[in-house]
Amino acid sequence: MVPDSPISIVIADDHAVVRSGLRMLLDAEADFSVVAEAGTVEETRAAVAERHPSVLILDLHMAGDTSLTAMPTLRCAAPDTAIVVLTMQEDPAFAREAMAAGARGYVLKEAADTELVAAIRSVASGGTYLQPEVGAKLAAAGPSDDGPLTRRETEILQLVALGHTTAEIAESLHLSARTVETHRSNIQSKLNLTRRADLVRYALERRLIAS
Repeated sequence: MVPDSPISIVIADDHAVVRSGLRMLLDAEADFSVVAEAGTVEETRAAVAERHPSVLILDLHMAGDTSLTAMPTLRCAAPDTAIVVLTMQEDPAFAREAMAAGARGYVLKEAADTELVAAIRSVASGGTYLQPEVGAKLAAAGPSDDGPLTRRETEILQLVALGHTTAEIAESLHLSARTVETHRSNIQSKLNLTRRADLVRYALERRLIAS
């Protein structure tokens, strides 16, 4: 029997084919109602502010502001909306950052067909949901550093301060250029520094690089 108040959902991903696939998956659940889709962070803000969904399915990498840095404003626009991050990022640092920023769930796209429905039900009922494989990696990684940056962000800051380009950093750390740019944006947001010179000074002051 369909409940009187289904779980309303906004899907935010910058790939239309991904949104279409997710809608098909979620529409198969009688108590789910997909009320809007968004392809950019700005569209996501507008949809969340207008619809106030029970759950927002949020991709970490979309056009516009990075989803992690936008999460506080998304939560402000709809405080009762639970955010489930759906991403290809297996790095536990991303999961830690997302949960710290206010996400209530974290699911990898490759496991969406088996994990996403459970995640939505969990966060909609007031709980949290961390995909078990990601949780295991978080536990293995141990606690984060005492400073504001994760270990990965510190690595990238060091390379930025040493003058390496995004492409060089991506190759060195075996990451995509887009992932490096996301990390860099998070670093700048956390430290409230935008110029490379300021990032270099920060790295020097904390002896992350040699003077």
